[in-house]
Amino acid sequence: MLDKLLATACLTLLSAGAAIAEGDAAKGEKVFRKCMACHAVGEDAKTKTGPILNGIVGRAIASQEDFAYSDVLMDLAAEGGTWTPEELGHFLEKPRDYAKGTKMSFAGLRKEQERADVIAFLATHP
Repeated sequence: MLDKLLATACLTLLSAGAAIAEGDAAKGEKVFRKCMACHAVGEDAKTKTGPILNGIVGRAIASQEDFAYSDVLMDLAAEGGTWTPEELGHFLEKPRDYAKGTKMSFAGLRKEQERADVIAFLATHP
């Protein structure tokens, strides 16, 4: 059982690393400015309209304790959803399509490279 868990964890990290490698964290920091009205990252990050995004890459969906998530994200969390780079990419493309009923009002990042860059940036904030 432990061997299977370790193998799954390794595969997840390898696939996450491949997706993050496509993005440029420095460019992603600039793209993240679009997110800063609602989200924060870094050592002194505080919850705003949206949750803190430290450690979001690889974290369970809707898992920040001091944030009231929408029902749809709570349902995804109950199903064991995780914010892999791929899932974040789908969500960031058009949040309201990914999670119908989400409280997030952001229209999304249409450009695939911008999504990859912002995910790479977020990965620098464990």
